[in-house]
Amino acid sequence: MAQLSLFDNAQTTAAPLASRLRPETLAEYAGQKHLLDKGKILRQLIDKDQISSMIFWGPPGVGKTTLARIIAGHTNAAFVEFSAVSSGIKEIKEVMEQAEQNRHLGVRTLLFADEIHRFNKAQQDAFLPYVEKGSIILIGATTENPSFEINSALLSRCKVFVLKSLDESDLKELLTHALNSPKGFGAMNISIEETHLQAIARFANGDARTALNTLEMAVLNGEIDSEGTIHVNNEVLAQCMNRRSLLYDKNGEEHYNLISALHKSMRNSDPDAAVYWLCRMLDGGEEPLYIARRLVRFASEDVGIADSQALQVAIAAYQACHFLGMPECDVHLTHAVVYLSMAPKSNALYMACEQAKQDVRELPAEPVPLQICNAPTALMKELEYGKGYVYAHDTQEKLSKMKCLPDALADRRYYLPTGEGDEKAVKERLEEILTWKNG
Repeated sequence: MAQLSLFDNAQTTAAPLASRLRPETLAEYAGQKHLLDKGKILRQLIDKDQISSMIFWGPPGVGKTTLARIIAGHTNAAFVEFSAVSSGIKEIKEVMEQAEQNRHLGVRTLLFADEIHRFNKAQQDAFLPYVEKGSIILIGATTENPSFEINSALLSRCKVFVLKSLDESDLKELLTHALNSPKGFGAMNISIEETHLQAIARFANGDARTALNTLEMAVLNGEIDSEGTIHVNNEVLAQCMNRRSLLYDKNGEEHYNLISALHKSMRNSDPDAAVYWLCRMLDGGEEPLYIARRLVRFASEDVGIADSQALQVAIAAYQACHFLGMPECDVHLTHAVVYLSMAPKSNALYMACEQAKQDVRELPAEPVPLQICNAPTALMKELEYGKGYVYAHDTQEKLSKMKCLPDALADRRYYLPTGEGDEKAVKERLEEILTWKNG
Protein backbone atom coordinates (compact mmCIF):
# COMPACT_ATOMS: atom_id res chain seq x y z
CA MET A 1 0.00 0.00 0.00
CA ALA A 2 1.05 3.59 -0.61
CA GLN A 3 0.30 6.41 1.75
CA LEU A 4 -2.33 8.87 0.51
CA SER A 5 -0.83 12.19 -0.55
CA LEU A 6 -2.47 15.37 0.66
CA PHE A 7 -2.61 16.47 -2.96
CA ASP A 8 -4.10 13.31 -4.45
CA ASN A 9 -7.70 14.47 -4.16
CA ALA A 10 -8.77 18.04 -4.75
CA GLN A 11 -11.82 17.52 -2.60
CA THR A 12 -9.75 16.84 0.50
CA THR A 13 -7.74 20.04 0.09
CA ALA A 14 -10.56 22.46 -0.76
CA ALA A 15 -11.34 23.34 2.85
CA PRO A 16 -11.10 21.70 6.27
CA LEU A 17 -13.67 18.97 6.81
CA ALA A 18 -15.29 20.84 9.69
CA SER A 19 -15.86 23.86 7.43
CA ARG A 20 -17.24 21.79 4.56
CA LEU A 21 -19.71 20.05 6.85
CA ARG A 22 -20.87 23.14 8.75
CA PRO A 23 -24.67 22.72 9.08
CA GLU A 24 -26.86 25.27 7.32
CA THR A 25 -30.23 24.26 8.79
CA LEU A 26 -31.56 23.08 12.13
CA ALA A 27 -32.25 19.68 10.57
CA GLU A 28 -28.52 19.26 9.90
CA TYR A 29 -27.46 20.55 13.32
CA ALA A 30 -26.13 17.95 15.77
CA GLY A 31 -26.75 17.98 19.50
CA GLN A 32 -28.38 20.55 21.83
CA LYS A 33 -31.68 18.67 21.78
CA HIS A 34 -32.54 20.19 25.15
CA LEU A 35 -32.78 23.54 23.34
CA LEU A 36 -33.74 22.66 19.77
CA ASP A 37 -36.15 19.75 19.92
CA LYS A 38 -39.74 20.57 19.01
CA GLY A 39 -41.41 22.47 21.85
CA LYS A 40 -38.16 23.59 23.49
CA ILE A 41 -37.89 27.31 24.20
CA LEU A 42 -35.10 28.22 21.78
CA ARG A 43 -36.70 26.19 18.98
CA GLN A 44 -39.98 28.00 19.56
CA LEU A 45 -38.29 31.39 19.44
CA ILE A 46 -36.62 30.47 16.15
CA ASP A 47 -39.74 28.97 14.58
CA LYS A 48 -41.87 31.96 15.60
CA ASP A 49 -39.17 34.42 14.48
CA GLN A 50 -39.13 36.00 17.93
CA ILE A 51 -35.37 35.98 18.43
CA SER A 52 -33.98 38.47 20.93
CA SER A 53 -30.46 39.04 22.21
CA MET A 54 -28.93 35.99 23.86
CA ILE A 55 -25.74 34.42 25.14
CA PHE A 56 -24.60 30.93 24.17
CA TRP A 57 -22.51 29.48 27.00
CA GLY A 58 -20.75 26.18 26.43
CA PRO A 59 -17.43 24.42 25.83
CA PRO A 60 -15.52 24.70 22.54
CA GLY A 61 -16.71 22.82 19.48
CA VAL A 62 -20.39 22.42 20.41
CA GLY A 63 -21.74 24.62 17.60
CA LYS A 64 -22.20 28.08 19.07
CA THR A 65 -21.11 29.93 15.92
CA THR A 66 -22.92 27.52 13.63
CA LEU A 67 -26.17 27.90 15.55
CA ALA A 68 -25.93 31.69 15.37
CA ARG A 69 -25.50 31.51 11.58
CA ILE A 70 -28.45 29.15 11.23
CA ILE A 71 -30.61 31.53 13.27
CA ALA A 72 -29.55 34.46 11.09
CA GLY A 73 -30.50 32.54 7.95
CA HIS A 74 -33.79 31.36 9.41
CA THR A 75 -34.82 34.88 10.43
CA ASN A 76 -33.56 36.59 7.26
CA ALA A 77 -31.31 38.90 9.25
CA ALA A 78 -28.01 40.37 8.12
CA PHE A 79 -25.25 38.38 9.83
CA VAL A 80 -22.16 40.15 11.18
CA GLU A 81 -19.47 38.19 13.01
CA PHE A 82 -17.18 39.86 15.53
CA SER A 83 -14.15 38.52 17.33
CA ALA A 84 -12.84 39.98 20.57
CA VAL A 85 -9.30 39.34 19.36
CA SER A 86 -9.52 41.59 16.29
CA SER A 87 -12.36 44.04 16.94
CA GLY A 88 -12.04 47.31 18.82
CA ILE A 89 -14.57 49.98 19.82
CA LYS A 90 -14.10 51.79 16.49
CA GLU A 91 -15.09 48.68 14.51
CA ILE A 92 -17.99 48.00 16.85
CA LYS A 93 -19.40 51.51 16.41
CA GLU A 94 -19.05 51.33 12.62
CA VAL A 95 -21.05 48.12 12.52
CA MET A 96 -23.63 49.57 14.91
CA GLU A 97 -24.15 52.60 12.70
CA GLN A 98 -24.70 50.34 9.70
CA ALA A 99 -27.11 48.24 11.77
CA GLU A 100 -29.03 51.39 12.70
CA GLN A 101 -29.37 52.27 9.01
CA ASN A 102 -30.51 48.73 8.25
CA ARG A 103 -33.16 49.00 10.96
CA HIS A 104 -34.67 52.06 9.28
CA LEU A 105 -34.82 50.02 6.06
CA GLY A 106 -36.62 47.20 7.83
CA VAL A 107 -33.61 44.87 7.88
CA ARG A 108 -32.54 43.28 11.16
CA THR A 109 -28.89 42.75 11.98
CA LEU A 110 -27.76 39.71 13.94
CA LEU A 111 -24.37 40.43 15.43
CA PHE A 112 -22.45 37.40 16.61
CA ALA A 113 -19.76 38.22 19.16
CA ASP A 114 -17.43 35.25 19.47
CA GLU A 115 -15.59 34.92 22.78
CA ILE A 116 -17.61 37.81 24.17
CA HIS A 117 -15.97 37.28 27.55
CA ARG A 118 -12.75 38.62 26.02
CA PHE A 119 -14.31 41.99 25.16
CA ASN A 120 -13.38 44.54 27.82
CA LYS A 121 -15.95 46.60 29.72
CA ALA A 122 -15.81 49.52 27.29
CA GLN A 123 -16.33 47.24 24.30
CA GLN A 124 -19.24 45.47 25.96
CA ASP A 125 -20.76 48.82 26.91
CA ALA A 126 -20.61 49.86 23.25
CA PHE A 127 -23.14 47.12 22.42
CA LEU A 128 -25.60 48.18 25.10
CA PRO A 129 -27.51 51.14 23.57
CA TYR A 130 -27.99 49.30 20.27
CA VAL A 131 -29.26 46.20 22.04
CA GLU A 132 -31.70 48.36 24.01
CA LYS A 133 -32.97 50.11 20.86
CA GLY A 134 -33.27 46.86 18.97
CA SER A 135 -30.82 47.97 16.28
CA ILE A 136 -29.08 44.63 16.66
CA ILE A 137 -29.86 41.16 17.88
CA LEU A 138 -26.73 40.29 19.84
CA ILE A 139 -25.70 36.67 20.14
CA GLY A 140 -22.61 36.29 22.27
CA ALA A 141 -20.67 33.05 22.57
CA THR A 142 -18.56 32.27 25.60
CA THR A 143 -16.82 29.33 27.20
CA GLU A 144 -16.75 31.16 30.55
CA ASN A 145 -19.50 31.71 33.10
CA PRO A 146 -21.41 34.80 31.85
CA SER A 147 -22.20 35.84 35.41
CA PHE A 148 -18.53 36.68 35.96
CA GLU A 149 -17.34 37.67 32.49
CA ILE A 150 -20.14 39.80 31.00
CA ASN A 151 -21.27 43.21 32.24
CA SER A 152 -24.41 42.89 34.35
CA ALA A 153 -26.21 45.61 32.35
CA LEU A 154 -25.63 43.76 29.09
CA LEU A 155 -26.27 40.34 30.61
CA SER A 156 -29.63 41.47 32.00
CA ARG A 157 -30.79 42.20 28.44
CA CYS A 158 -29.79 38.79 27.10
CA LYS A 159 -31.25 35.34 27.56
CA VAL A 160 -28.56 32.80 28.47
CA PHE A 161 -28.71 29.39 26.80
CA VAL A 162 -26.34 26.68 28.02
CA LEU A 163 -24.96 24.51 25.21
CA LYS A 164 -23.75 21.09 26.28
CA SER A 165 -20.89 18.96 25.05
CA LEU A 166 -22.02 16.55 22.36
CA ASP A 167 -22.36 13.00 23.59
CA GLU A 168 -20.57 10.12 21.91
CA SER A 169 -23.62 9.03 19.96
CA ASP A 170 -24.00 12.52 18.46
CA LEU A 171 -20.32 12.58 17.51
CA LYS A 172 -20.39 9.10 16.03
CA GLU A 173 -23.41 10.07 13.94
CA LEU A 174 -21.55 13.18 12.81
CA LEU A 175 -18.49 11.14 11.83
CA THR A 176 -20.63 8.68 9.88
CA HIS A 177 -22.26 11.59 8.09
CA ALA A 178 -18.80 12.96 7.22
CA LEU A 179 -17.83 9.66 5.63
CA ASN A 180 -21.01 9.49 3.53
CA SER A 181 -21.71 13.13 2.67
CA PRO A 182 -20.67 14.53 -0.73
CA LYS A 183 -19.38 17.53 1.23
CA GLY A 184 -17.15 15.20 3.21
CA PHE A 185 -15.58 11.95 2.06
CA GLY A 186 -18.64 10.57 0.27
CA ALA A 187 -16.84 10.37 -3.08
CA MET A 188 -13.96 8.36 -1.61
CA ASN A 189 -13.67 4.69 -0.68
CA ILE A 190 -12.67 4.61 2.97
CA SER A 191 -12.24 1.54 5.14
CA ILE A 192 -12.59 2.40 8.83
CA GLU A 193 -13.99 0.25 11.62
CA GLU A 194 -16.87 1.18 13.89
CA THR A 195 -14.54 0.87 16.87
CA HIS A 196 -12.31 3.53 15.30
CA LEU A 197 -15.24 5.93 14.96
CA GLN A 198 -16.17 5.20 18.58
CA ALA A 199 -12.60 5.88 19.67
CA ILE A 200 -12.52 9.21 17.81
CA ALA A 201 -15.87 10.20 19.33
CA ARG A 202 -14.57 9.41 22.80
CA PHE A 203 -11.27 11.18 22.19
CA ALA A 204 -13.09 14.35 21.06
CA ASN A 205 -14.70 14.75 24.52
CA GLY A 206 -17.84 16.40 23.20
CA ASP A 207 -16.07 18.67 20.70
CA ALA A 208 -17.41 18.24 17.16
CA ARG A 209 -14.54 20.20 15.63
CA THR A 210 -11.97 17.94 17.30
CA ALA A 211 -13.83 14.85 16.13
CA LEU A 212 -13.95 16.00 12.50
CA ASN A 213 -10.36 17.22 12.51
CA THR A 214 -9.19 13.89 13.92
CA LEU A 215 -11.16 11.93 11.31
CA GLU A 216 -9.78 14.12 8.54
CA MET A 217 -6.21 13.63 9.75
CA ALA A 218 -6.73 9.87 9.96
CA VAL A 219 -8.15 9.69 6.43
CA LEU A 220 -5.47 11.91 4.93
CA ASN A 221 -2.78 9.78 6.57
CA GLY A 222 -4.46 6.49 5.72
CA GLU A 223 -2.95 3.92 3.39
CA ILE A 224 -4.35 3.55 -0.13
CA ASP A 225 -4.40 0.20 -1.85
CA SER A 226 -4.21 -0.61 -5.56
CA GLU A 227 -8.00 -0.25 -5.91
CA GLY A 228 -8.02 3.25 -4.44
CA THR A 229 -9.50 2.32 -1.06
CA ILE A 230 -8.11 4.27 1.90
CA HIS A 231 -7.50 2.16 5.00
CA VAL A 232 -7.50 3.70 8.47
CA ASN A 233 -5.90 1.24 10.87
CA ASN A 234 -4.87 1.24 14.53
CA GLU A 235 -1.40 2.56 13.77
CA VAL A 236 -2.71 5.50 11.75
CA LEU A 237 -5.28 6.35 14.41
CA ALA A 238 -2.67 6.17 17.17
CA GLN A 239 -0.58 8.76 15.32
CA CYS A 240 -3.55 11.12 15.09
CA MET A 241 -4.42 11.20 18.76
CA ASN A 242 -3.13 10.34 22.17
CA ARG A 243 -3.86 6.64 22.63
CA ARG A 244 -4.16 7.01 26.40
CA SER A 245 -6.81 9.68 25.97
CA LEU A 246 -9.12 7.01 24.58
CA LEU A 247 -9.41 5.60 28.09
CA TYR A 248 -10.52 8.88 29.60
CA ASP A 249 -14.13 10.00 29.33
CA LYS A 250 -14.76 13.32 31.03
CA ASN A 251 -18.37 12.35 31.68
CA GLY A 252 -17.85 8.69 32.47
CA GLU A 253 -16.65 6.40 35.23
CA GLU A 254 -12.93 6.95 34.62
CA HIS A 255 -13.38 10.70 35.08
CA TYR A 256 -14.93 10.20 38.52
CA ASN A 257 -12.43 7.49 39.43
CA LEU A 258 -9.48 9.78 38.71
CA ILE A 259 -10.82 12.87 40.47
CA SER A 260 -11.66 10.63 43.43
CA ALA A 261 -8.11 9.26 43.39
CA LEU A 262 -6.70 12.80 43.36
CA HIS A 263 -8.89 13.92 46.26
CA LYS A 264 -8.20 10.90 48.41
CA SER A 265 -4.46 11.00 47.77
CA MET A 266 -4.32 14.63 48.90
CA ARG A 267 -6.55 13.85 51.88
CA ASN A 268 -4.16 11.04 52.80
CA SER A 269 -1.17 13.44 52.55
CA ASP A 270 0.40 11.48 49.68
CA PRO A 271 1.87 14.08 47.30
CA ASP A 272 3.42 11.51 44.95
CA ALA A 273 0.13 9.75 44.30
CA ALA A 274 -1.70 13.07 44.05
CA VAL A 275 0.69 14.41 41.39
CA TYR A 276 0.43 11.14 39.46
CA TRP A 277 -3.39 11.26 39.35
CA LEU A 278 -3.26 14.96 38.44
CA CYS A 279 -1.03 14.19 35.45
CA ARG A 280 -3.27 11.29 34.43
CA MET A 281 -6.22 13.68 34.25
CA LEU A 282 -4.29 16.31 32.30
CA ASP A 283 -2.89 13.68 29.94
CA GLY A 284 -6.44 12.52 29.29
CA GLY A 285 -7.50 15.98 28.21
CA GLU A 286 -9.25 17.13 31.38
CA GLU A 287 -10.01 20.86 31.53
CA PRO A 288 -7.43 22.35 33.96
CA LEU A 289 -9.97 24.84 35.32
CA TYR A 290 -12.16 21.92 36.41
CA ILE A 291 -9.25 20.46 38.40
CA ALA A 292 -8.47 23.89 39.84
CA ARG A 293 -12.09 24.33 40.99
CA ARG A 294 -11.91 20.98 42.77
CA LEU A 295 -8.71 22.08 44.52
CA VAL A 296 -10.43 25.27 45.72
CA ARG A 297 -13.19 23.14 47.22
CA PHE A 298 -10.67 20.75 48.79
CA ALA A 299 -8.81 23.65 50.43
CA SER A 300 -11.79 24.48 52.62
CA GLU A 301 -13.41 21.06 52.87
CA ASP A 302 -10.33 19.05 53.86
CA VAL A 303 -7.79 21.62 55.11
CA GLY A 304 -9.88 24.53 56.33
CA ILE A 305 -8.61 26.66 59.17
CA ALA A 306 -5.86 24.17 59.90
CA ASP A 307 -4.07 26.14 57.17
CA SER A 308 -6.09 29.02 55.74
CA GLN A 309 -3.25 29.76 53.33
CA ALA A 310 -4.32 26.62 51.44
CA LEU A 311 -7.38 28.40 50.05
CA GLN A 312 -5.24 31.27 48.78
CA VAL A 313 -2.85 28.84 47.08
CA ALA A 314 -5.74 27.01 45.42
CA ILE A 315 -7.32 30.24 44.16
CA ALA A 316 -3.96 31.45 42.87
CA ALA A 317 -3.60 28.16 40.97
CA TYR A 318 -7.06 28.66 39.44
CA GLN A 319 -6.10 32.17 38.32
CA ALA A 320 -2.83 30.89 36.85
CA CYS A 321 -4.74 28.25 34.87
CA HIS A 322 -7.13 30.93 33.65
CA PHE A 323 -4.27 33.18 32.53
CA LEU A 324 -2.00 30.56 30.96
CA GLY A 325 -3.98 27.45 30.12
CA MET A 326 -2.31 24.20 29.11
CA PRO A 327 0.43 23.14 28.91
CA GLU A 328 2.06 25.87 31.03
CA CYS A 329 -0.39 25.72 33.93
CA ASP A 330 0.44 22.11 34.79
CA VAL A 331 3.19 23.21 37.18
CA HIS A 332 0.81 25.58 38.98
CA LEU A 333 -1.66 22.76 39.53
CA THR A 334 1.20 20.60 40.77
CA HIS A 335 2.17 23.41 43.18
CA ALA A 336 -1.33 23.49 44.63
CA VAL A 337 -1.73 19.71 44.74
CA VAL A 338 1.53 19.22 46.66
CA TYR A 339 0.73 22.11 49.02
CA LEU A 340 -2.73 20.69 49.78
CA SER A 341 -1.30 17.20 50.24
CA MET A 342 1.23 18.39 52.79
CA ALA A 343 -1.08 20.82 54.63
CA PRO A 344 -2.54 19.78 58.02
CA LYS A 345 -6.06 18.42 57.54
CA SER A 346 -9.34 19.41 59.14
CA ASN A 347 -12.87 18.83 57.92
CA ALA A 348 -14.41 20.89 60.73
CA LEU A 349 -15.67 23.58 58.32
CA TYR A 350 -17.29 20.97 56.08
CA MET A 351 -18.97 19.24 59.02
CA ALA A 352 -20.20 22.58 60.41
CA CYS A 353 -21.68 23.53 57.07
CA GLU A 354 -23.37 20.16 56.54
CA GLN A 355 -24.87 20.09 60.04
CA ALA A 356 -26.19 23.63 59.72
CA LYS A 357 -27.68 22.85 56.28
CA GLN A 358 -29.41 19.80 57.74
CA ASP A 359 -30.98 21.88 60.52
CA VAL A 360 -32.07 24.51 57.99
CA ARG A 361 -33.76 21.82 55.87
CA GLU A 362 -35.36 19.80 58.65
CA LEU A 363 -36.21 22.27 61.44
CA PRO A 364 -38.70 25.15 61.42
CA ALA A 365 -37.38 28.49 60.15
CA GLU A 366 -36.79 30.24 63.44
CA PRO A 367 -37.15 34.05 63.57
CA VAL A 368 -34.06 36.19 64.07
CA PRO A 369 -33.74 37.05 67.78
CA LEU A 370 -34.91 40.62 68.35
CA GLN A 371 -31.66 41.64 70.08
CA ILE A 372 -29.71 41.21 66.83
CA CYS A 373 -32.32 42.78 64.56
CA ASN A 374 -31.78 46.30 63.23
CA ALA A 375 -34.24 48.99 64.27
CA PRO A 376 -34.06 51.76 61.63
CA THR A 377 -37.62 53.04 62.28
CA ALA A 378 -39.50 54.26 65.34
CA LEU A 379 -42.07 51.48 64.95
CA MET A 380 -39.39 48.83 64.97
CA LYS A 381 -37.86 50.33 68.12
CA GLU A 382 -41.31 50.33 69.69
CA LEU A 383 -41.58 46.65 68.86
CA GLU A 384 -38.26 46.11 70.71
CA TYR A 385 -36.15 45.38 67.63
CA GLY A 386 -32.54 45.60 68.76
CA LYS A 387 -33.42 45.69 72.47
CA GLY A 388 -30.68 44.04 74.50
CA TYR A 389 -28.06 44.31 71.77
CA VAL A 390 -24.53 44.60 73.14
CA TYR A 391 -21.82 46.14 70.95
CA ALA A 392 -18.87 43.82 71.62
CA HIS A 393 -16.28 46.53 70.95
CA ASP A 394 -17.62 48.52 73.90
CA THR A 395 -16.75 45.77 76.39
CA GLN A 396 -13.38 45.16 77.97
CA GLU A 397 -13.32 41.54 76.78
CA LYS A 398 -14.62 42.43 73.27
CA LEU A 399 -17.29 39.82 74.00
CA SER A 400 -20.82 39.68 75.30
CA LYS A 401 -23.09 36.94 76.61
CA MET A 402 -25.82 37.93 74.19
CA LYS A 403 -27.49 34.98 72.42
CA CYS A 404 -27.28 35.06 68.61
CA LEU A 405 -28.95 31.75 67.79
CA PRO A 406 -32.72 31.29 68.07
CA ASP A 407 -33.88 29.93 71.43
CA ALA A 408 -34.73 26.55 69.86
CA LEU A 409 -31.11 26.19 68.77
CA ALA A 410 -29.48 27.91 71.72
CA ASP A 411 -27.12 25.06 72.60
CA ARG A 412 -26.34 23.96 69.05
CA ARG A 413 -22.66 23.55 68.13
CA TYR A 414 -21.79 23.41 64.44
CA TYR A 415 -18.13 24.33 64.30
CA LEU A 416 -16.03 21.86 66.27
CA PRO A 417 -12.39 22.74 65.58
CA THR A 418 -9.73 20.07 65.60
CA GLY A 419 -6.25 20.31 67.07
CA GLU A 420 -4.60 20.20 63.63
CA GLY A 421 -2.27 22.93 62.42
CA ASP A 422 -3.42 26.50 62.94
CA GLU A 423 -6.83 25.23 64.02
CA LYS A 424 -5.35 24.19 67.35
CA ALA A 425 -5.07 27.86 68.34
CA VAL A 426 -8.60 28.50 67.06
CA LYS A 427 -9.88 25.59 69.16
CA GLU A 428 -8.21 26.96 72.28
CA ARG A 429 -9.61 30.43 71.59
CA LEU A 430 -13.14 29.10 71.08
CA GLU A 431 -12.97 27.08 74.30
CA GLU A 432 -11.91 30.23 76.17
CA ILE A 433 -14.83 32.16 74.68
CA LEU A 434 -17.38 29.47 75.53
CA THR A 435 -16.03 29.13 79.07
CA TRP A 436 -16.34 32.89 79.59
CA LYS A 437 -19.85 33.06 78.14
CA ASN A 438 -21.04 30.17 80.25
CA GLY A 439 -19.37 31.42 83.40
